[in-house]
This record gives sequence, structure tokens and C-alpha cells, in this order.
Amino acid sequence: MNAQIPPAPVVAIVGATGVVGLALIHSLEQRNFPVGSLRLLASARSAGRNMSFRGQPIPVHTLNEDSFDGVDIAFFSAGATISRKFAPIAVTAGAQVIDNSSAFRMQDDVPLIVPEANGADLDAAPRIIANPNCIAAILTTALAPLHQRWSITRLSMSTYQAASGGGAEMMEELRASTRAQLDGEEFEPKVLPHSYAFNVFSHNSDIDPDTGYNGEELKVIAETRRILAQPQLPISVTCIRVPILRAHGIALSIRFDEHVNTDSIRHALEGAPGIRLVDDRTANHFPMPSEASGEQDVLVGRIRDDLGDPSGRTVTMFIVGDQLLKGAAQNAVQIAECLRARAVA
Repeated sequence: MNAQIPPAPVVAIVGATGVVGLALIHSLEQRNFPVGSLRLLASARSAGRNMSFRGQPIPVHTLNEDSFDGVDIAFFSAGATISRKFAPIAVTAGAQVIDNSSAFRMQDDVPLIVPEANGADLDAAPRIIANPNCIAAILTTALAPLHQRWSITRLSMSTYQAASGGGAEMMEELRASTRAQLDGEEFEPKVLPHSYAFNVFSHNSDIDPDTGYNGEELKVIAETRRILAQPQLPISVTCIRVPILRAHGIALSIRFDEHVNTDSIRHALEGAPGIRLVDDRTANHFPMPSEASGEQDVLVGRIRDDLGDPSGRTVTMFIVGDQLLKGAAQNAVQIAECLRARAVA
């Protein structure tokens, strides 16, 4: 006997007018997620404007405590403060919450999910699910098929993070500062502490005085360990802002507990869910932000032995993923897809 397909859910997006909110609307369309009706929620200053979904205008409403009546799935993308206040209200109203902020990511009773890596953790049917930090989501998508076959004993990486990670204002500052630089004009940064055009600098999150790591780096370490269920995994990371609008890059070294042939690595990655192998040594063609932007897959390439490890147990690679899609909105929609598939099963 076939399981009955549940009706298309009523979906709400909190923070609908932000860059991740817009990407959520795009991902729902791109992945053809069933939506019975869509409720767009934002601050009072955005209320009343119309946004497009599947060719139809959808009004934006002010977020309040009555916003979730009748909502089945609520995507949150308006920051941790809003999530902490309104996510429990949405759950009480009967909604399934998928939260893009940092509010619940390290809370023991809230799973932190990348479907390709730990989708099975959704079997507990939690009412709030956390979406990871963008680097952690992109990274663990690429690590998942390797983690499933071999024991990983250390990760070391540097990240190259685009303006999209800081939202619309940071993306506009990159555009404006670049125009000013090209025109030979002075530009005073307002969003970032440093000039963004033609420059790279340490990620603009706060520095922990004890470790010297910034907040982004500490998030990547903690969340990657949690997603991979390796709480003691040694991880070193340096997070850098680069003058790119969207798509984050990761230069990664992976140490295994045994020698792993790079051909075996390529074989494990090729065809793995959510991954596209871009590893053409002859043409010197490897993952690039320009090719990852707007793409659902994480691009992986430059796979080679680490010549600095004489034991032969370390492999290096370069990974690029769209921060607004796999690093945020798309991963949230994939979580909703997994939940719906479980409801049908």
C-alpha cells in the first residue's frame, strides 16, 4: 500500500527581504519544493512591499507573535536575536522551524544538519533544526563521502570568504569601494573595518583574546566537529575575506589514519550527493567562485598528496560553494525536503 503524500505545506520565511531570504525564495522555486502558500515576514519597514514567487506577487507582512498561525514550515533568516524570540512561538503554533542563525547551533537538543553528512539525525523529529555556518555546510558536504569511508584525524584549512557572507550591505560596500578605486576616488568603509576593493583581510568577526582565533573560525571548528560527530577532531582554520560577491573557497588538508590514494579520493567524490568534481590538471581548471556562484553543487578539485607529510596520510584539495545556496538557503530547503520524505515514508 502506497503512503499518502501529505498536502503541500504552508511555508513562512522570516527575514524574507534579506539576501538569504531572497535565496530561500529562489531555492524553493529552483528545487520545486511543494508550497501550498507562502508567507513572507520581515520588519515593519519592509511590510507592504510585494515580492515574486513562481510568477505571483506575494506581500511582505510585519513579523509578530501571531505570524505563525497555520504555518507548517518556518524558515528563519533574520539573526539570532529574532530566532531566539520567535522560533519557540512558531513551534508552539505548530510550525517546524529551520533556523539559519547561530542561535541554536550548539544546543544539545537541536540537531545541526547538513543532509549529505548527517541527515539521519532528523529521525528524532525535532521541532527546531539548525542550519550550519556557511563554511561548515560547504566543508562537510565535501567531507561526507570521505568521512563515511575513512577515519579523518585532522583538518587544516584556509578560507576565502565572499561578501555575501556579510549580507546585502557588505556586497554593496564591495561594489561601491571597487567603483571608487577604479575611478581614483576616496572611499570610507562603513560596513567593514578595512577597505574591501582589491584587498584581503582577516574575517571581520571578533577575536577571542585567549586563542587569537576569530568568531568565524571558532564557529567552523565547533560546528564541523558536531556535524561529523567527532567532538575532539583537531581542526585549524584561518578565515579570510576576499573581494568576491558570492561563493566561498576553502583550501583544505585532510589527514587520515591510513594512507589513502588520491584516485580513491576522486572516486569517492565523483557522483557523491551535492558534489561536482572539477579537477582537470591538464587544463589547470579547478574550482572557482565564478563557476560556483548560483550553482547548487559544491565544487571540489586540486586533489593531491600533501608533499609536506612523508607518511602519505594527508591529502589536500580546494573546495568552492555558493554561500547563499549550499552555505545557507539551499541547505535549509534540503532539510525541509528530508523532513517531507520522512513524512511520506
